[in-house]
Amino acid sequence: MAHAAGAGPPGAPEQGSPIRVEHDRRRRQFTVRLNGCHDRAVLLYEYVGKRMVDLQHTEVPDAYRGRGIAKHLAKAALDFVVEEDLKAHLTCWYIQKYVKENPLPQYLERLQP
Repeated sequence: MAHAAGAGPPGAPEQGSPIRVEHDRRRRQFTVRLNGCHDRAVLLYEYVGKRMVDLQHTEVPDAYRGRGIAKHLAKAALDFVVEEDLKAHLTCWYIQKYVKENPLPQYLERLQP
């Protein structure tokens, strides 16, 4: 029998299994490894000043969408902004949506229009 289209590849994080976000400061990205190390979800950012980052783009491969992986990336990036006492510009539409759904004061006070 063929693999169901929405089920995702074998070895993908299952519902309820912990999702580990890694932060690569040198490459300015947050990643979640999927299916070992071949596939990955990523959130990219850039410094646009000494104390400001632009959260630019979040990407989760099609086969892994709908599992909350992007939420983990967005939370990790915003927590980084808070911990490092930075300001954030949200170019990425997904992070804008995440902040609307999770309007925590520590996030909102760090956003630049």
